[in-house]
Amino acid sequence: MMQLFEQGKWQLDDPVSKYVPELGSLKVLTYDAAGKVVMKDGKPVLADPKSAPTMRQLMSHTAGFGYGLCCEDPVNKAFRDTEVLAAPNLDEMMKRIEAIPLLVEPGSKWVYSASVDIQGYIVQKLSGQKFGDYLKANIFTPLGMNDTSFFVTEANKPRFADVYHWDKDKKALVKNEDRPDRPGFTDPNRLESGGGGLVSSTHDYARFAQMFLQNGTLAGATVLKPETVELMRTNHVGTLGVSTDGTRPNGLDGVSFGLDFAIYDEPSKTMQPFAKGTHYWGGAAGTWFWIDPATNLAFVGMIQQMGGFRPDSMNFRGDSAKLVYEALAPAAAATAAPAPAEPEPAH
Repeated sequence: MMQLFEQGKWQLDDPVSKYVPELGSLKVLTYDAAGKVVMKDGKPVLADPKSAPTMRQLMSHTAGFGYGLCCEDPVNKAFRDTEVLAAPNLDEMMKRIEAIPLLVEPGSKWVYSASVDIQGYIVQKLSGQKFGDYLKANIFTPLGMNDTSFFVTEANKPRFADVYHWDKDKKALVKNEDRPDRPGFTDPNRLESGGGGLVSSTHDYARFAQMFLQNGTLAGATVLKPETVELMRTNHVGTLGVSTDGTRPNGLDGVSFGLDFAIYDEPSKTMQPFAKGTHYWGGAAGTWFWIDPATNLAFVGMIQQMGGFRPDSMNFRGDSAKLVYEALAPAAAATAAPAPAEPEPAH
């Protein structure tokens, strides 16, 4: 998206419907004074949104879309019932999304949503390439991310890690089984979802994070301009804050949101050791990263566990940061300390 932004193909405050006309007639849920969805004859009462969702809002999860990953409201239920994320391609995915109203008024609340999936569709339209082909040509190949794709090749099947989840009844980690009615990661024709679906390695993703740490450039390849990277890690949601990051249930004090990055604006409120301006995100299968420009540090974690962490184990995502910064603290202190004086010669 941001490469296309640099090319002048879209602007932050353009309406999303300028690039996706199918989303130009969206309605929005209405709520009563108690915050409950207004229903009539078993159906939600809808209204025209007060303003059209913008590209800035789309990239900061404030455009008002749902996602279906949680909640029993009519919007998120519709995402699940119509299997938006199981669509065979991006065109069909958008057909399903355009039939579902917005969850909240654009710009009124931060809600983790299908925004990044919609961005993938926009990249495809503006570039004239399949989403996966665009990513490969303009990001993966320049950065040497040879293990990153939307599907696992035959040669890489033996390297493909299993994913587990915590089974409450068995009180054990259980291997996930692919659903037979959905294309697996070994199908080259599976949905190229912007919100989740890439297969990668820690080495590849570390190169991706390092590129952002180095302001858009890695090993001679420039993916983004420094000013674009700075724009992405700037707060674009004002005082709305982040209600949940999609992988944890509670709101996050001290965290704002940029363009496809969450940002630690007030790290002291998060009980984490990050410097102000650290930006991050995480994935559903126990994957996470952070980029801390102040300490010149990028981190990638991958534990391949769906649905959170084991209740009887350490919080890998939270504790990893503390362990890393604690380990680096002596080295940082030694670097900052003045060199000891040369000993006086013995008499």
